[in-house]
Amino acid sequence: MMKITFFFISVLFFLQSMWGSTAAKTVSPLKTFDKIIIDGIMAEKIWQKSQPTSDFIQYEPSKGAPASWQTEVRVLYDSNYIYFGIACHDPEPQKIAARVSKREGEVSSDDAVAIALDTFNDGQTAYIFFTNLRGIQKDGRLADNGRTFDDTWDGKWLSAGAITENGWTAELAIPFETLKFNPGKKRTWGLGITRFIPRNMEIDAWSGPMESYLRVSQFGALIGLDLSKTGKRGQIIPHLITKIEKGKKIDIDAGLDMRYAFSQSVSADLTANPDFATVEADQEVINLTRFELSLKEKRNFFLEGAEIYQQRIQLFYTRRISDIYGGVKVYGKSPGYEFSAMIVQSKKDEVAGLESANFNVVRFRKNIFNSSNIGFLMANKISNGKIYGDAGIDLLYFFSDKVNVTGQLAVSYGDKKNRNIAFYIRPSYDSSTFHIHLRCTHLGENFADNANAVAFISDDDRHELDSAVEKTWWVRKGWLKRVGYVSNYNIYWGARGGVLRSWQIDQGLAVDLANKFSIGAEYTREFKHYEKDFRNHRLGFDLGYNTREWQSARLHYEFGKNFDSDYILFGGAINFKLSKKFSVEYELDRLHVAPDPGLDSTWLHVLRLNHYFTKDLFIKVFFQGNSVIAKQNIQAVFVYRFQPPFGSLQLAYQRGTGRFGEKGLQGDTLFLKISYVL
Repeated sequence: MMKITFFFISVLFFLQSMWGSTAAKTVSPLKTFDKIIIDGIMAEKIWQKSQPTSDFIQYEPSKGAPASWQTEVRVLYDSNYIYFGIACHDPEPQKIAARVSKREGEVSSDDAVAIALDTFNDGQTAYIFFTNLRGIQKDGRLADNGRTFDDTWDGKWLSAGAITENGWTAELAIPFETLKFNPGKKRTWGLGITRFIPRNMEIDAWSGPMESYLRVSQFGALIGLDLSKTGKRGQIIPHLITKIEKGKKIDIDAGLDMRYAFSQSVSADLTANPDFATVEADQEVINLTRFELSLKEKRNFFLEGAEIYQQRIQLFYTRRISDIYGGVKVYGKSPGYEFSAMIVQSKKDEVAGLESANFNVVRFRKNIFNSSNIGFLMANKISNGKIYGDAGIDLLYFFSDKVNVTGQLAVSYGDKKNRNIAFYIRPSYDSSTFHIHLRCTHLGENFADNANAVAFISDDDRHELDSAVEKTWWVRKGWLKRVGYVSNYNIYWGARGGVLRSWQIDQGLAVDLANKFSIGAEYTREFKHYEKDFRNHRLGFDLGYNTREWQSARLHYEFGKNFDSDYILFGGAINFKLSKKFSVEYELDRLHVAPDPGLDSTWLHVLRLNHYFTKDLFIKVFFQGNSVIAKQNIQAVFVYRFQPPFGSLQLAYQRGTGRFGEKGLQGDTLFLKISYVL
């Protein structure tokens, strides 16, 4: 396996010499002392004095071709904000899509724009800000040269949009206090600007041609910035929460969050008795494997800066930590380094049978060459005098914008003292329409036994070889728009003895039609060795309809054999708008197993209702049902953010909230929470 992997790398080394790079585009922002009102109109005269930039090119569907319609961008800044004014020409303004109305919604499914800022100009990390005609916001952070996109980061910034005779315009004002950067004269930031035109299935980029519109190393540049330190260094966010559950005493609790900037590039977060009670429950899903499922983190304290902990072998998994008494995080970045550290103390979890424990994690990355990095991570859990955890190094190296190799070496420690090593190496080629990789992985027999106190390792004891090919064809002729093909091959043996434990072949085909319908097919065949040999197979079909304006519908039908049981799985999902401010999302899955080995046949229902009076005043309802465990869970929350995004008033109702895969026993419960930013 190693010989095959290194041969693959040598081929990529050879191929990378064939590709060159283009000169980066630049724009000089104009410093202003005028007051800028963010209303989407760009009425202030200073906008016209700034240097405009345009000449966008297509990222999709015709990579490198001129954009269908002109986009013009102007940039201003003062001592507190950097401003972007974007004019999006459109010959049919009445068809501009502006359906998304909730913050952090899929804004790019509308006519939208995105601004990405590489504030250290390191070609690896960036902040990204999306907005649409309605000024709805979605933000996040990019890491690993755009390979990692963390949309859980929340920043404070302003945005607005306006319709015009020739299309639409957007204004963004991003406070410098929201960003980490190095103050000084004549600074240069990386700049990515993207426009989304859904009815054309088109994505346009200011720089490029790009292999991904998130590829930080291919951004253009903001030049000549004179930047000072921001004045505000700290935030205190106290909260008070009242809980009233039927048949129980009223519970009143308080907590505190603090944020402090030691400098413009290093900051700390402290939380004491944080509120996780009103966090949306985990959505139930059907799991046809025998492996644990990785669950998405939703708790605010763990979301901030989460992108730095993402790894192929996941050495730190925040869902191993139950509710906490408190914690401290530190994050810092410079042009050459990035680091983060976290210490939290968890509460005793009687349901899971876990004692109170101390968790600590340290993460460090150093930039190498133009857009690559090498990193170190160590995570520990200390409970009842015992220490469990893992540590390791990881590498991301870009030979070119298309060719990269990732690798990792880790060791776990705890009760098991041997066969606790893990590593992998994965060379890959990535372009805007093609991907190929080969991955070689080793997980020692006892690696997960220690590591899973802090990590997510769904299975160990394996020598594994994995390869995949993905290809997209943009047709845009007749009834065809796009064709996508995916092929994946995976095989692994026991780390001791070399016993074949699994092989799996996946094939998938997806077709987008000119009438907004899409069809797809997936086929899987696999071998699994557990208490006996199993040969599983499944065939699935999808039919979808997407208006390119957020609204969509999908039907799915699948059948096959899974661990000696025949099964049928069917379901669907629909997103639609009852009005401009009221949206509905519904998902249904039905699994029928014969013979049913353990009442695995089930119905799953998930319903989300969202009504946004404004982007900071809204009602959200979440309902889910899982018939196999008789789970009926409902959550409803009314939110008024009077100091967005953190200062807010929340009134919530819950019933049946419980852990993933377990029936919730919670009775009718009301929460009233108020948080304030000092």
